[in-house]
Amino acid sequence: MARTVRPEPPAPLRCRPTRRRVPVTIGAVFVDNVLLALRAARLFDGESLRTGPVMILTDNGRIVDVDFTGAHPPEGWAFTDLGDVTVMPGLVDAHSHLVFDPDGHAERQMVHDDDETVLARMRGHAARALRAGVTTVRDLGDRGYLALRLRDEFAAGVMGPHIVASGPPLTLTRGHCWYLGGEADDAEQAVAAVAARARRGADLVKVMATGGMSTTGSDPGGSQYDLAALRAVTEAAHRLGLPVTAHAHGAAGIADAVAAGVDGVEHCTFITASGVRPDPATVDAMAAAGTFVGATVVRPREGMPAEVLRTIEPYWRNQEAMHRRGVRVVCCTDAGINPHKPHDVLPGDLAYFASQVAPNVEALASVTSLAALSCGLGDRKGRIAPGRDADLLVIPGNPVHDIAAVREVRAVYRAGRPVKLD
Repeated sequence: MARTVRPEPPAPLRCRPTRRRVPVTIGAVFVDNVLLALRAARLFDGESLRTGPVMILTDNGRIVDVDFTGAHPPEGWAFTDLGDVTVMPGLVDAHSHLVFDPDGHAERQMVHDDDETVLARMRGHAARALRAGVTTVRDLGDRGYLALRLRDEFAAGVMGPHIVASGPPLTLTRGHCWYLGGEADDAEQAVAAVAARARRGADLVKVMATGGMSTTGSDPGGSQYDLAALRAVTEAAHRLGLPVTAHAHGAAGIADAVAAGVDGVEHCTFITASGVRPDPATVDAMAAAGTFVGATVVRPREGMPAEVLRTIEPYWRNQEAMHRRGVRVVCCTDAGINPHKPHDVLPGDLAYFASQVAPNVEALASVTSLAALSCGLGDRKGRIAPGRDADLLVIPGNPVHDIAAVREVRAVYRAGRPVKLD
């Protein structure tokens, strides 16, 4: 008679916690570090989807193991079975403005509001982003280095997203976003401004290579700095170890920024005197250099100025064509610039980006692993792998099949700590 052999139950996973016990703070309250084990049905690791069961182990805010064997959690780890969900890296918004109130008047508020008033709003904006699963925010233009203050506040332990901050963007007197205080009218002044940002501890330099659409009297197609000035800014920043990203709508400004060696181009609209027309040579140069393009999501809507509406369809054709030609196109938001851009808009913008530029897997990568690379955080953020920060977003369903699932947040973890969602 045959004897039934029962399979052995999976053994507990063996994982040794780090010896150094680092306190973690939530708000102003210090708590002991928690060894966390999370089980889920699926994992998007920042590049591809894996079906589970998967278990993620975190210690001291970092991921220490990702297990697909079905093993039991190791002894001493706080275990949570999240159920039929997907765990993915926390989202990275590579273009945001925490100082801007989406429901306010940017120019008036930046000129008249005191620092503490603005900083209080910024805390609210950052909290809103974090609750939506945006665990890293690259702030590309503040006033008075307030984003650096907030960055350091969160780094000291207050719960909030990881912030990468440029400080005030370089612009001409009364140029685009002049009211943020970064005016520099020639190469000499711009190089001095770069040095000032380095002294203040900025993470990168933002330069307004062209005019913009949200500043009265500014021409988005017109250049603000010539090639020589942009090259001086870029070389000065690189000598100090700072990357440079250039706001650029006009085709000539984009070409000059790329020739100057900037690390990224924001918007990259390619406005010319005869409409929106990309320059193939510039696109190929960006692909060859590995230049990042910050594709700030814009959608047609009722009441939008006609001159802006005319740019939207060709803008998205260009973004898709650049992606196809190998340019590193990153989905981002420009959060804060108007009522349609609250600071939790990235999940919704991602679905639109996917419909215009890239398949869902590549779109998801563009707000996780690729966005992290664009922010200089490729070794810490945007992936679920041992050694990376335990910044996690938990969502229902399968985002590769239905990318809108990213908007249905079930849980967020920042450095291994659960974020309060209500």
